[in-house]
Amino acid sequence: MSVDPATGAIRTAVTDWQDWRAWPESFAALWQRSLRFRTIVITLGATTFAVLVAGALMALAIQNDLFQSRRDQVLTDSRRALSSAQATLDSAATLGDPLETQRLMNSVRVDIARQSSSDLIAGFRIDTTPSATAPQNFTSPGLPDDVISDGLRENVRSSAEAQWWQSVALPAADGAEVAGIVVGQQLIVPGAGAYEIYLAFDLASADQTLLFVQQTMWFVGLALLALMAIIVWFVVRSVTVPIVDASDTSARLAAGELGVRLPVHGDDELATLGRSFNAMADSIEQQIKELAELSLVQQRFVSDVSHELRTPLTTIRLASDMINDNRAEFDPATARAAELLHAQVERFEVLLGDLLEISRYDAGSVQLEREPTSLAHLAEDVIGGMQQLADQHGSEVRLVAPGGWSPVEMDPRRVRRIVRNLLGNAIEHGEGRPIVVTVDSGPHAVAIGVRDYGLGMSAEDAERVFDRFWRADPSRRRTIGGTGLGLSIALGDARLHGGTLAVSSRLGEGTNFVLTLPRHDGPYEGPSPVPLDDDTGPHGDLGLTQPIEVASLDPNEGRA
Repeated sequence: MSVDPATGAIRTAVTDWQDWRAWPESFAALWQRSLRFRTIVITLGATTFAVLVAGALMALAIQNDLFQSRRDQVLTDSRRALSSAQATLDSAATLGDPLETQRLMNSVRVDIARQSSSDLIAGFRIDTTPSATAPQNFTSPGLPDDVISDGLRENVRSSAEAQWWQSVALPAADGAEVAGIVVGQQLIVPGAGAYEIYLAFDLASADQTLLFVQQTMWFVGLALLALMAIIVWFVVRSVTVPIVDASDTSARLAAGELGVRLPVHGDDELATLGRSFNAMADSIEQQIKELAELSLVQQRFVSDVSHELRTPLTTIRLASDMINDNRAEFDPATARAAELLHAQVERFEVLLGDLLEISRYDAGSVQLEREPTSLAHLAEDVIGGMQQLADQHGSEVRLVAPGGWSPVEMDPRRVRRIVRNLLGNAIEHGEGRPIVVTVDSGPHAVAIGVRDYGLGMSAEDAERVFDRFWRADPSRRRTIGGTGLGLSIALGDARLHGGTLAVSSRLGEGTNFVLTLPRHDGPYEGPSPVPLDDDTGPHGDLGLTQPIEVASLDPNEGRA
């Protein structure tokens, strides 16, 4: 398959259609994604059904009409021939001479064949009493005895005036059979009595006419279907092409090509739709430009303010350090004020640094400084640096690292900042329970998970935990500072590496953050080596006591 998506799709489709076993699946997929295909198939299916039904009904009607016409013609010819023969017999004077009577009968037989256009004639004397003057029974060659049924003979014998007929199968010259009609009627021979006269007529000409009509109908039907397919194709194409253009244009518009528009021709409904779409695109483009300009102004404002505040903040920081270093010489109230001033200046400096980092992300000017780094060693360093803080909160930090020791290309400063932020939050909100840091790796990614067993968060809070300046409970007292931007910056650092930062939390059961980083350049979309919602791993048997009772506690929790 070619690297080009369009070429690859075409070759894949051709391969699927060459394999007959994949036809149902390919047909179903094409049916689901192509409005043009569905419309053509439904239209041609309905048209084919209508043509078949109409053709069958017309063929039956034509067949019945041809048969009835041929039957009426046969009955008329037979009646006329036998009437003429009866008149000939009535006017003849044989005077009981057997030879003359037989000669007259032969002459009448020839006249019947000539006037009825049938050379398949049979005659049988009804009265079986022997007679010296009665002509002999006769049957034309080519007329089998079994063609004339007993039922027909019985009907002919029963009435001297009526004419009877029956559909039969007559032998053809090539040994096959053709449809035919046998007509029976009595003929009175002077001096001999009544005879059964049967004339057989084949319907080969009617069958040939019917076959020609059917072939013509099939040809016309197929031509009609082909014409219908062409008409439907052009009609559907005239409707679906603008829809496809609108779909492609909207996709390009959603991808950021704000200048694309639909071509508009004419004044019909599709043209009205195109004008409405273009008007909507113009409005969206204008609003996006206004929002982009506003966002740019806000970014510049934050960046400029942050830079401008650095100089006075440096002076204030020096003054607060000097005052804090000499607080022992002050009275208790002044010394406490000096401590508070020093702490808030430090917090303001952290906030200013976070704002500058956020402004860099918004401006798209953040660059990674990659170097081979062991994620497990990095986690050890961060845990060691924050051990004193964990001891102050009564939390035991445990490192479980079955993998992640081999170096991976990453920006260690930014990853260290992510891990420090996650571990600091876990200590802050861990309620003095154990904190488990898990490091593991796979063929394509490394990951670190920070799991606490504190109060946890609701599902609504977990969805907003990475929002800037957001806290579930702003009134909650923080013991290690925090600006409300830490997790937002951590998420940006993870995405900058092509990785992910995910959270799983339940009230009363704690929170688990998992950072996943790819081993190579490019985004990673596979599973993380450290499960997000799995407590059955290497730290699943730590004996984490019972879930925290949340009935008497505030169910919300702030995360920086």
